[in-house]
Amino acid sequence: MARRVILFPTDFSTASDAALPHAATLAKEKSATLLILHVEEPPLAYGSGELYYGLPEPSSERILKMLEQVTPSDPTVAFKHRLTIGDPAGEIVRIAGEEGAEMIVLGTHGRSGMSRMLMGSVAEAVVRRAPCPVLVLRAAPETLVRRKAEALHL
Repeated sequence: MARRVILFPTDFSTASDAALPHAATLAKEKSATLLILHVEEPPLAYGSGELYYGLPEPSSERILKMLEQVTPSDPTVAFKHRLTIGDPAGEIVRIAGEEGAEMIVLGTHGRSGMSRMLMGSVAEAVVRRAPCPVLVLRAAPETLVRRKAEALHL
């Protein structure tokens, strides 16, 4: 019997945080393993040297620790972590194919217009190239505002 996999890419953003419960629920319903993935971009890809909530350019050790903190709230959901380096959309699609993922569940920031055109859209690139269905979720605006306030300890 083939193992079942739901792929959940995270960039540690509030959009990813909001999608995790949905990914975990799907994994549980399908008796699948939730593969929690983070794709670290090569160091040259960082513009100002700042990323991940204002931290200096991340080290793989720091990123791995952050990744290990991303877990489903339901302890009955089987999961594993994976860290890779490369183009986020390309790596998500590659790993989905390599793992035989049944579905990819990812959060999106929901950028549109000029900001999306200038920055590109990982979610859009994944949807176009994925070897399996992709569920793209956007957090409700009030959720994003509340989480930002919590992060700032307001």
